[in-house]
Amino acid sequence: MATFADIKEGLSNRSQATGIVGKVGGGILGGLLLVISVLGFVWDSEPGVFDVPAATQQLATEQGVQTVTGTATVATVVEMADVLLTKRGGYLSNDIVPPGAWMDNIPNWEFGVLVQIRDMVRTLRNNLSRSQSQSTEDRGLVVAENHFYIDNNTWVFPESEAEYLKGVVALRDYARRLGDPGAQGAQFYARADNLRTWLSEVETRLGSLSQRLSASVGKRQLDTSLAGDAAATQSTTASGDQVVKTPWTELDDVFYEARGTTWALLHLLKAIETDFHDVLEKKNALVSLQQIIRELEPTQDTLWSPVILNGDGFGLLANHSLVMASHISRANAAIIDLRRLLEQG
Repeated sequence: MATFADIKEGLSNRSQATGIVGKVGGGILGGLLLVISVLGFVWDSEPGVFDVPAATQQLATEQGVQTVTGTATVATVVEMADVLLTKRGGYLSNDIVPPGAWMDNIPNWEFGVLVQIRDMVRTLRNNLSRSQSQSTEDRGLVVAENHFYIDNNTWVFPESEAEYLKGVVALRDYARRLGDPGAQGAQFYARADNLRTWLSEVETRLGSLSQRLSASVGKRQLDTSLAGDAAATQSTTASGDQVVKTPWTELDDVFYEARGTTWALLHLLKAIETDFHDVLEKKNALVSLQQIIRELEPTQDTLWSPVILNGDGFGLLANHSLVMASHISRANAAIIDLRRLLEQG
């Protein structure tokens, strides 16, 4: 029969065992959190710019063809997608476990890049690969566009990375057919009207980003939706004077989306400079394109602050969103001027 001393000793031993288990469990949990934190810190970095001519030559070599008109643009889109999928930490937008699930800066950067990839692939399918509106579209580009338009945050059935990879494969095949003299069905038409179409897409994207960035401090805005057309109407009545302000919880999201967008545009514009060189030179617009690139380059400067500051206008603190909006607005104005140049005979 157990005595009181035996029971007391048993309870003491059990308490010590529980304490050891608790300490071991706490140590494991602490170590896991430390590893997750370090990984999150390492993954939370944007890729640098890559060399467009080198990427063009690499793709042509891999496909065993020569560089032709259009190779630079396709190679740039392929390289951008490769960076998106294979950068440090991989593709993070659809992660469901930490640290990727807890991160938002790089996923928003990824979305900015992805939107530009989608816009360019759609322009390739609808315009750049077709000689006229009644011509047949390239089946490979149809496949590529469909795969890139899969939601950016699906992690299974289908997995975003797997679908985007299929889009990259289709683009690589299109590049191979472009450089193959025997495969004349694949074409890239470097015409002024095709370039204007893509620049129009860029113009609307940058205009929206500029407005969202500028709204970081809030501003009163008049409704000019129907200005210039007395007979114009809209679906619902809107307030003539309203305050527009980006919620503070979304400030860094918009900022990093803008960083991703401008990173992608920098590379695409450099590719355009190569593929549309003769067209731009004939229109005396080459320097205008180069100026747009110059306006966008500061958007990739190193961000030294650990957080996105949101100072009030001319206040004591900086406002990173307004600085980014300034660069984007200047680039957008230059794009509008370039489109007008391309419209001239």
